[in-house]
Amino acid sequence: MNDAAAPVLRLDHVGRSFRQGEEVLHVLRDVCLDLQAGEAVALVGPSGAGKSTLLHMAGLLEKVDGGRVFIAGRDCTRMNDRQRTALRREYIGFVYQAHHLLPEFSALENVVIPQRIAGRRKAAAVERARALLDRLGLSARLHHRPARLSGGEQQRVAIARALANRPRLVLADEPTGNLDPDTAAEVFAALMELVHDQGVAALIATHNLDLAAAMNRACHLHEGRLLPGLGLHIPA
Repeated sequence: MNDAAAPVLRLDHVGRSFRQGEEVLHVLRDVCLDLQAGEAVALVGPSGAGKSTLLHMAGLLEKVDGGRVFIAGRDCTRMNDRQRTALRREYIGFVYQAHHLLPEFSALENVVIPQRIAGRRKAAAVERARALLDRLGLSARLHHRPARLSGGEQQRVAIARALANRPRLVLADEPTGNLDPDTAAEVFAALMELVHDQGVAALIATHNLDLAAAMNRACHLHEGRLLPGLGLHIPA
């Protein structure tokens, strides 16, 4: 498959189960999904539906029990741990509900560090970090440590960090879940602007149906299956 023409993410009949005592819990069943560059897709469903598990499999953090996972046309299903780690570093950025910033480093340093780990020279890493944080409205907060930033500012830094290495795919797990509605809307708008401008594919798990409706499309996890739309029991 041509890397340039392939979906950034393809889940091909993916399944995942867990054993609880003598019972087998089927969390995901026959999940199929394609994500294209520049497309933001909402992943909705009740707590415990398997949204985080699906994101972990898409991000190569968990292995599938059945089916295949493709990133930019590459079949990742049988990759070893070293190969999966290398591909995550090159292709995937993560944003979590809790920002997980390094508390002893400034906002700028938190965005520089993953670039340095990936081998980027310091000057280039600092330039990239400054540009992203400026786009996110944080040019006056570059040298503040996380404890001196608001919740919304911390999450903006986390978004900049996720995009620092120019990933093809961003996976976000309730990225605005800890924020008040106004701040959540601002952070979400900043994320969407960067996703569309930089041609990144984004899969975003959220309970916020207003934010989900503002994405290119939404998928609903119901009884382990991925269905189009915002859900079976949600008013239009």
